[in-house]
Amino acid sequence: MTARILDGIAAAADVKNDLRRRVDDLSREGVVPGLGTILIGDNSASRSYVLGKHRDCAEVGVVSASIELPADSTVDDIEAAVERFNRDPTVTGFIVQLPLPTGIDEQRILEAIDPRKDADGLHPMNLGRLVLGVDRAGVDSPLPCTPVGIVELLTRNGVELEGRRVTVVGRGITVGRPLGLILSQKGIDATVSIAHSRTPDLGEEVRRADIVIAAVGRPHLIRPEWIKPGAAVLDVGVTRVGTTSTGKARLAGDVDPGVAEVAGWLSPNPGGVGPMTRAMLVANVVQMAERSHRSAAGDPHVALR
Repeated sequence: MTARILDGIAAAADVKNDLRRRVDDLSREGVVPGLGTILIGDNSASRSYVLGKHRDCAEVGVVSASIELPADSTVDDIEAAVERFNRDPTVTGFIVQLPLPTGIDEQRILEAIDPRKDADGLHPMNLGRLVLGVDRAGVDSPLPCTPVGIVELLTRNGVELEGRRVTVVGRGITVGRPLGLILSQKGIDATVSIAHSRTPDLGEEVRRADIVIAAVGRPHLIRPEWIKPGAAVLDVGVTRVGTTSTGKARLAGDVDPGVAEVAGWLSPNPGGVGPMTRAMLVANVVQMAERSHRSAAGDPHVALR
């Protein structure tokens, strides 16, 4: 068996085609969605991610703005940048690119973001709405981009989720925890286990799963003998393991390459979940612009915070 590829590049292109139509509709109403990014320091991976997000925006007609701060910026400096975007009417939603430099209180910065402009879906208010299971159709608060991108990638490829056993390896706030909540929501109805570094016999936990999502940042942690034949496997974590002869970073995912000979579906790394994460970020911004426009027009179905 050779796994079929869950192609995140192709799926993201489909998402962006839909977004382009929605942005055109907004444009005819005089509304232009805008994404803001705040980058602190000169981490090459973070810079690459931010540039990719701005390219995605340009593809669908979303304008973008950036603030770059030096690595030695204080918490006050970063909060001032956040407040600038909070108040900027041309910025529909924005992100602070993570990780932040050592010593900066990440949670404090995330909480400074206006939850109505939280394009990453990581503000405590938006995560709280997810935890409470508030009706999505009534609230439309943003979802964390990587988890919703994973679900979108699976459903667009016809991978059944209802009733399936899913093991998520990793319990971080950006992927593992919110992904478990999203997958177990009514309407998706997967049965989810969250595994982590303290899980006894991790291999046995993974073997039970119809779908395995690895998001821990440990190279080739998920081994072929752990995978149920025919299972869907998504490789989300990434680790720098050296450099090439040209000085570029060599990266490794969480999934051993041999898994491709056992799995039924495989999301590669790179080219799998990453493009979907960026596409869902843009989708959050477009959704925010649509919600704001409906609210301004007096739509009674728009939930207010």
